[in-house]
Amino acid sequence: MRYVKIKDEKVYEFLEGLKNYGKLYAPVKISDKFYDRKEIDDVKKIAFDYIRTIMPAKKFFIPPKEEMFEIDIENGEYKEKLEEVEPFVLFGMHPCEIVALRILDGIYMDEYADIYYTRRRKAGIIIGLSCLPDEYCFCNLRRTDFVDIGFDLFFHELPDGYLIRVGSPNGHKIIDENLDLFAEVNQQDIDAFREFEEKRQRMFRCYGSFDNIRYLLELTMQDKLWDEESEKCFGCGNCTNTCPTCRCYDVQDIPNIDGKTGKRIRFWDSCQFRSHGLVAGGHNFRPTKKDRFLNRYICKNSYFYPLGTSYCVGCGNCTYFCPANIDFLGNLLKVRSTAEEVKNA
Repeated sequence: MRYVKIKDEKVYEFLEGLKNYGKLYAPVKISDKFYDRKEIDDVKKIAFDYIRTIMPAKKFFIPPKEEMFEIDIENGEYKEKLEEVEPFVLFGMHPCEIVALRILDGIYMDEYADIYYTRRRKAGIIIGLSCLPDEYCFCNLRRTDFVDIGFDLFFHELPDGYLIRVGSPNGHKIIDENLDLFAEVNQQDIDAFREFEEKRQRMFRCYGSFDNIRYLLELTMQDKLWDEESEKCFGCGNCTNTCPTCRCYDVQDIPNIDGKTGKRIRFWDSCQFRSHGLVAGGHNFRPTKKDRFLNRYICKNSYFYPLGTSYCVGCGNCTYFCPANIDFLGNLLKVRSTAEEVKNA
């Protein structure tokens, strides 16, 4: 892998230059508490010390609502809405978010590739940024706290700038076209990189392994914990909307007033909505809030085998943005403890 360094005084010049490669999106502060990724006009507004954004990066590849094609009912024809996708740059992606994108890639770009997702994904340049965890983060338990692929460039904080890892041909191109902005990495930079990573590991709330948590969940499905926690849940879907890997969507055909034409749209759905499990005839596969609540825990802790990780990347978004203050990690820790008690009973 190729390594270069950029000093603080040249960072904004580099960021401004990224606009030559497409629209630049990066985290900005939108209130006292929240951040979101916005198109950047002034690079000095970019937040480098953010931890999470109110909307995950999946919104750039799977819009909350999109028109798929127009329908001519009378003639039995349809026309796909494949608008040209302009190149864009996502700056400031954290490791867990990059893993989340790789999970979505495995789902939407497999042998039956989703053309809408694929076109956007190929148009995007991904630039990672190192981070320090807060009390909601548990990416270390998910093995998503560091990435070696899935990005074009990755910025690691140094006392006087950033150590940059180059992860793709696009990344090499960007560096080569801006060589005057970069310097060689020296021993002092390597030591600072090591110290930052050690500091980062010490800041995590808990340690250990969650490799078996899916099975522990299955062992404790009858535990009273799920009655208590699901009772708190509002069923609002905030957890799934802010999750970087949740991908459930609904599809609707909307007729026009002429009764002869229409359009098909798809939009984000949530397994926490009662309508999600509702099928023709009125049967609901998950009729109770508890059923839906527990299903999410089982689903997010299932394994995405191509990457050897779970569908949960440990970002902590679901807890941070939950209006009912439900602690996703806390519940998993309780399950791990309860399962051991059941085993030893």
